[in-house]
Amino acid sequence: MQIRELNLKELDIAYEILSQLRTELSYKEFEDLIYEMRHMEYKMIGIFENEKLITYAGVAIQTNLYHKRHLYVYDLVTDSALRTKGYAKMMLDYLVDFSRVAMCENIVLSSGLQRVQAHKFYENYGFDKKSYIYILKN
Repeated sequence: MQIRELNLKELDIAYEILSQLRTELSYKEFEDLIYEMRHMEYKMIGIFENEKLITYAGVAIQTNLYHKRHLYVYDLVTDSALRTKGYAKMMLDYLVDFSRVAMCENIVLSSGLQRVQAHKFYENYGFDKKSYIYILKN
């Protein structure tokens, strides 16, 4: 078992797992967006077992007025065939350590309304529900 940052040459294996969460995202869009997000130091972190990516997290350290310096988790997904085996908890444990080393005050994430199991998981892990996110489409 290994937890490490993925590099840009590994976009195909990252997409294989991420597309299970972001089903509407094509590989081309994914690739374009990853390159566009480099300015914010978006990091792709993975749990690998026998060289196979099992869990993917897309994160960035950010600073704003309400969360101060924090680690924002944009994406967190485990291969559907391996869910409920503790990999997401393992990733969050890693991200907690990562955020502490980076001197973040907290970890922030957003989760879609339909992801009830994920919400229970986050709350059981210790996350507090703090706000609603509103989106106005252009």
